Amino acid sequence: MLEEIINEAENPDRAYEIDSTLIDTVLYAIETNDRDMLVGLLEPFHAADIADLLEQINSKERAAFVALWGEDFDGEVLAEIDEGLLDDVFEGLSDEVVTEAVKDLDTDDVVDLIEDLDEPQQERILEALEDSDRVAVEQALSYPELSAGRLMQRELVMAPTHWTVGEAIDYLRTETDLPDQFYDVVMVDPRLTPVGKVALSKLMSSAREMKLSNIMDEEFRTIPVLQSQEDVAYAFNQYNMISAPVVDADNRLVGVITMDDAMEVLDDHAEEDIKRLAGVGDESLIDTILATTRLRFPWLAVNLLTSILASIVIAQFADTIEAIVALAVLMPIVASMGGNAGTQTLTVAVRALATKDLTSANAWRVIRRELSVGLLNGLIFALIIGLVGYYWYGSSLLGIVLGVAMIVNMIVAGLAGILVPLGLEKVGIDPALASGAFVTTVTDIIGFFAFLGLAAAFLL
Repeated sequence: MLEEIINEAENPDRAYEIDSTLIDTVLYAIETNDRDMLVGLLEPFHAADIADLLEQINSKERAAFVALWGEDFDGEVLAEIDEGLLDDVFEGLSDEVVTEAVKDLDTDDVVDLIEDLDEPQQERILEALEDSDRVAVEQALSYPELSAGRLMQRELVMAPTHWTVGEAIDYLRTETDLPDQFYDVVMVDPRLTPVGKVALSKLMSSAREMKLSNIMDEEFRTIPVLQSQEDVAYAFNQYNMISAPVVDADNRLVGVITMDDAMEVLDDHAEEDIKRLAGVGDESLIDTILATTRLRFPWLAVNLLTSILASIVIAQFADTIEAIVALAVLMPIVASMGGNAGTQTLTVAVRALATKDLTSANAWRVIRRELSVGLLNGLIFALIIGLVGYYWYGSSLLGIVLGVAMIVNMIVAGLAGILVPLGLEKVGIDPALASGAFVTTVTDIIGFFAFLGLAAAFLL
């Protein structure tokens, strides 16, 4: 079994996922206290795969897993695992293993790790670091949360402009404290102000006697240390950056941010927006039942209130519904179509705001576009549903009322889907957090009011 799993893991064509067979075998190794078997099982897998495995077993099994793994524990797993499971992992690690594990991490990964731990565990990590790394991490932690200073790594490669390519290559070959991965050599003046950068590809393809100043890229972007991580990620995505030097208030080089860190921020924000649009906040599959209930309850309560508001509107037309029973059958169609149309527009608008594609400069053009889309879709579906209403109940007037209500609600849905997130952002509220409830309320109320109001006016 062990040999089969290892062979499968080393297969270049395999899908990299943790399956039930591997999990069962790992649990068997833990149960029998077979450390050699566990190490053999884990050896072919990337740290991210092992983190996934840890996330799929329970707390007791997780602590036993880490304790049995012992001195072979891969520190990179700490940078990959869900933050909610870190306490379980550290419970199974000795101080000696922690010391070795954090040595494998860049300072930005250590900072990200410490942010998610309780104070006793934070002290444990800091004590495990070498003095220079501890100072770097503590300084990074002094910057505001979600700033570039928290995201950057202090390990970087810099060189003076008067060096030649040969001198730079010789330095890289002899220096023992280089970052595990880097893409550029940052050029600095005597005040440590970045003045350019040289890509490794250009460095390695240039003659040794060539001055670095002759091949450096002077059109590069620096990141202020206090800039928000969201803006940093946007810059990387917008300008196709691979790495960027970070500077302090005096424009001195203090660190570097690489593409992988920026893309992780983008991924986190995209995931956060999706969850907030669904009203589940920071929920994950590892949360307890009570924690999950607590996260979902507020948004379900908001939906209850919006449903009550819609019911109040319906109650105003109780006599009309009683007189024409067909209205009770048909009115959910108008509200549902409006809600779906509003959600479509809302999703596009929230994402466009996050990526800065939707701004005050093009807002009115986008609003007009959504108004036109709502009108066109409204006309198409009004014709369809009008014919359905006519053939279903044999009333042409009912079909017309249903069609007009559909047009009204589709237009309102399009406008609400764009205006609500724009308005919330204007007043400083995250559009992904609250837009859904507002848009749903508007489309439900307008849909019921338009349909029942028109029916009361023309069918009675």
